[in-house]
Amino acid sequence: MEPLFQVVSTNGIGPDGSRISEAVAPPDEELLDAYSKAVVSASEKVIPAVVNINVRQLLNGRQTVHPRMSQQMMGNGSGFIFTPDGFILTNSHVVHNAGQIEVALADGRRLTADMIGDDPDTDLAVIRIHAPDLAYARLGNSQSIRVGQLVIAIGNPYGFQCTVTAGVVSALGRSLRSRSGRLIDSIIQTDAALNPGNSGGPLINSHGEVIGVNTAIIQGAQGLCFAIAVDTVKFVATGLMKDGKIRRGYIGVAGQSVFLHRRLVLFHNLPIESGVLVISVENNSPAQRAGLVEGDVIIGFDDQTIESVDDLHKLLTEHWIGVKSELTIIRRSEKVVLEVVPEESKVRSDE
Repeated sequence: MEPLFQVVSTNGIGPDGSRISEAVAPPDEELLDAYSKAVVSASEKVIPAVVNINVRQLLNGRQTVHPRMSQQMMGNGSGFIFTPDGFILTNSHVVHNAGQIEVALADGRRLTADMIGDDPDTDLAVIRIHAPDLAYARLGNSQSIRVGQLVIAIGNPYGFQCTVTAGVVSALGRSLRSRSGRLIDSIIQTDAALNPGNSGGPLINSHGEVIGVNTAIIQGAQGLCFAIAVDTVKFVATGLMKDGKIRRGYIGVAGQSVFLHRRLVLFHNLPIESGVLVISVENNSPAQRAGLVEGDVIIGFDDQTIESVDDLHKLLTEHWIGVKSELTIIRRSEKVVLEVVPEESKVRSDE
């Protein structure tokens, strides 16, 4: 690898008779060439694994039959093969409720894909194709990502297959609200341009490793694009390939985050100043069996404090399914502890 700076001689002579040298930066064209080579090299590694996904959605639970309806219910997006045996990562919103999934490979082959698993809460899905000689992309890790580093997005915006855009990581640790209402954490913000159709495509580093799955843009904004970090992707993909879904806990309440009255905080010596106001309780749910009623304010689950609905979502993981746990609430002005046994959540097909 050539050094970024080279030492060249000058006509100056030092006091001791030695020749003075100075460091000179390489010309701009050399720096631009190095940048171009990095983008080209990384893109060439991953482009063969990027696919264009065409989906025929279900209408009211049935595949569309009328030609005009079929055209209206068609959708498309991006994805990428991440195993040599044909598993493909994409966004949940690209393939959710799909009646038929067709995948176009970079080499021109068109194949029908099977749905393996779908997780609307993280906007990730895994589908699979069966074909020989499949190129696949390698997954990196989230710990290596740094703000300001070069990143490359590959996808099929508006159907233009294998489009490459480059930029930098603008920020780390962002959160996005999924279509199911849950927060997706550890989101990467980038200024690598994304457009409709890029959803589900890979965000890669200069080594050609996937560090995120492109998922969202802010309409009307420029340079505000988001990708799900690869460590989240690995966790979800493993669960989807194993069980076809991600198991999460559920207690059966609808609530909203509210501030607690200052006198309640002081009287009960609470470490928090907000909680989750119970708006409604589902019939025959764990919450109803535990005795939770409308108007209660949830402030703790087991030994963890609850300040918001998102805190409750984060704690209701697979670990708590079937486990008797303590639910701490404020009922009117009293602090009450209930026993609740979370169940496995059921993903609604209309999400």
